[in-house]
Amino acid sequence: MKVKALSRSSRQSTRECVGDVKKVSRNLNPNHHPMQKAREYTRAVTSAKLERMFAKPLCHSLEGHTDGVMVTCPSRNSLRVMVSGSADGEVRVWDLASQKGMVAYTRAHNGWVTGLVENPSASESPSFYSCGMDGYVKLWDMNGSGRSSDDPEADGLLNTWRYENGSLKCIDHHWTEEQFATASDHAVDLWNPNRATPIQSFSLWGTDSVNVVKYNPSERCLLAHCSSDRGIGLHDVRVNLGLRKTLLSMRSNCLEWNPMEPQKFVVGNEDFNAYSFDIRKLNEPYMIHKGHVMAVMSVAWAPTGREFVTGSYDKTIRIFGLQSGTAREIYHTKRMQRVYTVNYSTDNRYIVSGSDDTNLRVWKARASDKIGQLTPREERSIHYRKALVKKYKHMPEVHNISKHRKVPALIKKKTSIFHIQKASAQRKQVNRVKHSKPGTVGFKNERKTAIVKEIE
Repeated sequence: MKVKALSRSSRQSTRECVGDVKKVSRNLNPNHHPMQKAREYTRAVTSAKLERMFAKPLCHSLEGHTDGVMVTCPSRNSLRVMVSGSADGEVRVWDLASQKGMVAYTRAHNGWVTGLVENPSASESPSFYSCGMDGYVKLWDMNGSGRSSDDPEADGLLNTWRYENGSLKCIDHHWTEEQFATASDHAVDLWNPNRATPIQSFSLWGTDSVNVVKYNPSERCLLAHCSSDRGIGLHDVRVNLGLRKTLLSMRSNCLEWNPMEPQKFVVGNEDFNAYSFDIRKLNEPYMIHKGHVMAVMSVAWAPTGREFVTGSYDKTIRIFGLQSGTAREIYHTKRMQRVYTVNYSTDNRYIVSGSDDTNLRVWKARASDKIGQLTPREERSIHYRKALVKKYKHMPEVHNISKHRKVPALIKKKTSIFHIQKASAQRKQVNRVKHSKPGTVGFKNERKTAIVKEIE
């Protein structure tokens, strides 16, 4: 005679420690749980509310500059180091972990510091380049003393280059080779650190000044620039000619390449929008990112390449998705003034912004994320809540809670005026098409109307 006994593992019913939740066996048959969808929807609404309750994006503020912060530069090799330059010519090196300044070069430039970039080819101690309105390019030691003395070596200054034809607007270093490019009042120039003059100057389509120049992270010979004639141009450093140029309706203030999809880039424009382009099709942007009510002054991609952050003259910071026309987050404070520069940290967790109120601010890339180590139980709970919100995001209650953001009264008023103007223009165009001869007047594609002309 055989006797069958029930056998259960103690791991399935015993808690590992006293703080764990008691494990309970549950029948997953849907016939025994007719209210499962209702309970799940209630949890989704609660999860959306909890996400907004714990949304505290501002981490801390870095004080020390005496004038507006115009440009920042994160380190490509360190999570802690950040370099900033102000309108009074001061350059500071910050330690983001300790929230303190490491080095301060108080007389780095005469006038605005217009460009900062890390020197990736530094073999010994880390260093960075800076350029300013005084027409100088300077190489600094990140670990320098920062003393304002007559001895350049004691001050941390390693090298200096003088541009004779005017002021400099931007600087960018090659990703792999030992060369850097500058944007000036007249041209885009390529420099070798071992020479005192530019090794190559690009002949542009006109005589307008160049505001921004950026190296492509993948194509080692490709450069992109924004000029004051509302143009966006591409250059091949192997030839002394421009490849293509696109004219927009207004001037672009900033340009950044996508680090993960290097054939794409985004520009911030004076018409309050950011435009995403593909170099294979410059006759129209593949996405228009809207939301700001004043000029977009700075853009920066996340290291993942899936989203980017913009800083605007309207004193706000917005985070856009790669394929999203509207922002998923908007950050602002009562004291923050016009935002001139924004940057992501290398670990994709923080955003650093510099504004006209002399402060650097560190924000969380995800407003409701917890700072610090998460327990496995917390991680599972957060993932479950995010999955619920994603599943029910089309429901009105969950959508309204997740998307609602409190904005300043001025931005809210300007946004409502803009919506009224847009609706009026659409009605006018509908009436024009309705009362015109068939085929003579049609509707306009907004992406195509953003481009004025394309020059080969």
